[in-house]
Amino acid sequence: MEEVISSSDLSAALHFALRATLSASQSADIAEDTPSRDSTQFRSLIAGILFSRRFILTYQAVVVCLLFFFTLAHWATKYKRWRRQSQTLKVQKTAADETAVEHEEDPQGLQQLTEGSLYVSSSSSSSTLQGTGPPTPKSTDQADERTSLLKHQENQGSKVRKTWWASQIQAWLTYQPKPIPFVDKVLPSNSTSMVILLLIVVNLFYTLYRVPFSIPMLFVFADRASLVFVANLPWLYLLAAKNQPIKMLTGYSYESLNIVHRRLGEIMCLLALVHSVGMVGVWYTLLLPAGLTLLKFLLNKIILLGIGAFVAYEAIYFTSLGTFRKRWYELFLALHIFLQVVALVLLFFHHYGSRIYVALALAIFLVDRLVYRMNIKTATYTGTCVVYDDQSTVGLHVSVPISEKPSLFNRILGHNVACGWKPTDHVFLSVPNISHKHLVQNHPFTIASRAPVSDASVAEMDFIIRAQDGFSSDLLRYVKDHREAKVRFDGPYGSQDAVEMLRDSGSCVIVAGGSGIAVTWPLAWAVVTTNNKHQADLERTSDASSSKKILFVWIVQRKDHLSWLRKDQIESLRSHGVTILIPPATEVDGRPDIASLVENWITNNDDRFYNGRGRTGVVSSGPDGMGRAVRNACSALQAKGRNVSVSIEKFGW
Repeated sequence: MEEVISSSDLSAALHFALRATLSASQSADIAEDTPSRDSTQFRSLIAGILFSRRFILTYQAVVVCLLFFFTLAHWATKYKRWRRQSQTLKVQKTAADETAVEHEEDPQGLQQLTEGSLYVSSSSSSSTLQGTGPPTPKSTDQADERTSLLKHQENQGSKVRKTWWASQIQAWLTYQPKPIPFVDKVLPSNSTSMVILLLIVVNLFYTLYRVPFSIPMLFVFADRASLVFVANLPWLYLLAAKNQPIKMLTGYSYESLNIVHRRLGEIMCLLALVHSVGMVGVWYTLLLPAGLTLLKFLLNKIILLGIGAFVAYEAIYFTSLGTFRKRWYELFLALHIFLQVVALVLLFFHHYGSRIYVALALAIFLVDRLVYRMNIKTATYTGTCVVYDDQSTVGLHVSVPISEKPSLFNRILGHNVACGWKPTDHVFLSVPNISHKHLVQNHPFTIASRAPVSDASVAEMDFIIRAQDGFSSDLLRYVKDHREAKVRFDGPYGSQDAVEMLRDSGSCVIVAGGSGIAVTWPLAWAVVTTNNKHQADLERTSDASSSKKILFVWIVQRKDHLSWLRKDQIESLRSHGVTILIPPATEVDGRPDIASLVENWITNNDDRFYNGRGRTGVVSSGPDGMGRAVRNACSALQAKGRNVSVSIEKFGW
């Protein structure tokens, strides 16, 4: 017959668990921290509590190992890209040297080659795809010389030609399932879902491993859930911080990690619920029979602090749901900051063993907010504003004096926009002139202009701000009566993975939907013109744009949205060899079949220039549906063995 633990034994174990620190897991501390009990169940209870405290320490080691794996994968990819670029540079220099020797022997032939060999892909000023094949070579020898670099890229592609099963795995990982029916919940790609699943499995393992599932041991289960919760606290705050070392290690900026932050937060809310239900179960099965009423149980100081922390974290979860966040974004931001501070304070006093984790989480939060976002990354300038033709979009232009090049210290630890920014970077901006409430509000917007060159003294910063609710609608009303505003910036932030991927590709497809042009416009310019020394070496030996094929697609809902870019800006990009396609507005002709367009262009371009073995990079920024269509088109090409990489630029899920 199973021995039943007494209420006095349970009370002693409860107080031990709340007083136990990480160092109390040593056997020498048991005598000091526990009352003397002869009960077998009591000893089992204490043993279970102590094991949980030893076992939870390994959780941090497991998470660090996972982080190391992603770091290794990131830097291995960067190394492979560097090697490919080095090999390309070597081939181009060899070709240039051979051409120089031939010029000494036949200068007239070189002149004919130079006049006819450099092909720049471009489209006409119309918004339909044009045939953009290179001119017919004057001789077979010239054709061989003209295509030597393309053949090198083809050979490079053949080296990474994947087996059938590897292609299928890559295609499956890239694929993004349809939204969940009825609730219309957008799902991420399968690769992201696998990362989330791994996170769930690790937390489930640490919650259940060697937990005795019996009524007398129910407290061990509830206690373990609380330990896993607090062990996740520093990681939750680190993933949410705008300034953190994970980007430097893995290449993933905070906006890419946002989905992991939110899923981890949901796991922690579930753990808090499990802990709370478990403690109620302890009261009902063990303490109530001993005469402890529910009211007396709930009014215990430790329990009250726990209830407060639980309510605060659950409130954070419900106010973070997409429907609430999109409708009351400013309220979401305010509650998010206030509730997490309240929850940390309550948790600190609720459980002694949680204090080290709470201290780490609070330190991450304060360093990110006070040191970086309110000091290092902050800058204020006066900008000019305009309302675009659609009367619902604000254009903000700011001239930023570039004070100095960022030092190594600044490049590692961060700098503000006065030291420049990179393509696809974004900032958090606030306009205090609108009203007093906007003094403490800031909102993320992508810098829609080209990144400054290395020797620039002044950089031009542009923003495309669609008026919706809250700040953006207040700004639209303000701009209708004012043409200047003082703007405070927090940033820049962002990742360069998409830029590096396109620079490493022989062909590029860049797709923008609506205001997604703010991301893709500077990205396109970064591909055709770069300040990178290695790329500059390539351009000195050969015309880099002549070998890279680029398709730029911009899908707009209304024709007057085209006013966001001037015609001369579009023509300037086209003059750099970019094929630009702007279909008719979707409100007139409906949405184009972007999946077929992307798939057909990549297939035709790959077969025509690279013998089906070229390297193609695809970037999309815009509505969820468009991003999913582009991603799945790339997945279909990967399943056929095409060497295609894809990046969907957006803020979280």
